[in-house]
Amino acid sequence: MQVNQWSGYVGVFDSGVGGISVLRNLVRELPAENFLYYGDSAHAPYGDKTIVEVRSLSANIVETMLARGVKAIVIACNTATSAAAEHLRECYPGLPIIGMEPALKPAAINPQHQNILVMATTVTLKLDKFQQLAHTWGSQSHIIALPCPGLADLVETGDLDSDAIRSYLAEKLAPYRGQVDSVVLGCTHYPFLKRQIHQVLGAEVPLFDGGAGCARQTRRLLSETHLLVNTPQTGRVIFETSSADTQTLKLYERLFSIPLSTEQ
Repeated sequence: MQVNQWSGYVGVFDSGVGGISVLRNLVRELPAENFLYYGDSAHAPYGDKTIVEVRSLSANIVETMLARGVKAIVIACNTATSAAAEHLRECYPGLPIIGMEPALKPAAINPQHQNILVMATTVTLKLDKFQQLAHTWGSQSHIIALPCPGLADLVETGDLDSDAIRSYLAEKLAPYRGQVDSVVLGCTHYPFLKRQIHQVLGAEVPLFDGGAGCARQTRRLLSETHLLVNTPQTGRVIFETSSADTQTLKLYERLFSIPLSTEQ
């Protein structure tokens, strides 16, 4: 594999398949850009690891991507953003690094916002970034933090309609049916389960995730740093993974191509 083979690409990484939901937004917002997506499926999920572990894994991925010549990094993972984004920005001050955050702001400014359910990993909900967001945007709302350990693992299997996923969501979400005004999907794996979440909570409950906002922020930073591609060409998307399973890349490609219910 040649060094700088991906010169000028935007590097996107996540603990596994979840960041593909963000990648879809990025490609839609920036169709002329080239993207290198790296799923760290061998170490998924990040939400069950320590902050030190997540920071180390993230730093290794960024270092490898930079050696290949990527021009910007998108951390398509709420947990990795919370644990590692500031550290990485300190290490690489000239590099555009865009992270994720739970979409509390759009949920809080929604006309119906009294009760907001936030589904996320345990780590994401514990870290300061979420607490600050909850303080800023939750002053006029009741923020209900719902840790969902193991849910990202179920998405990683690729069987989005499995009995295990349906049972998990029914157990976790049934108590909130008719009790919440909106749901924030605070893990990038969860947008793949929008249809299944609506089946439990009702189709009228709006679901918010940070993918579209991340894509807009990526456009802004690329423009500000004069790195934005402004041509009518269509860019490429390359997938890589740390997994030794030969089926993992096929799973990435399949999830990238399937339509997401109520996609924003």
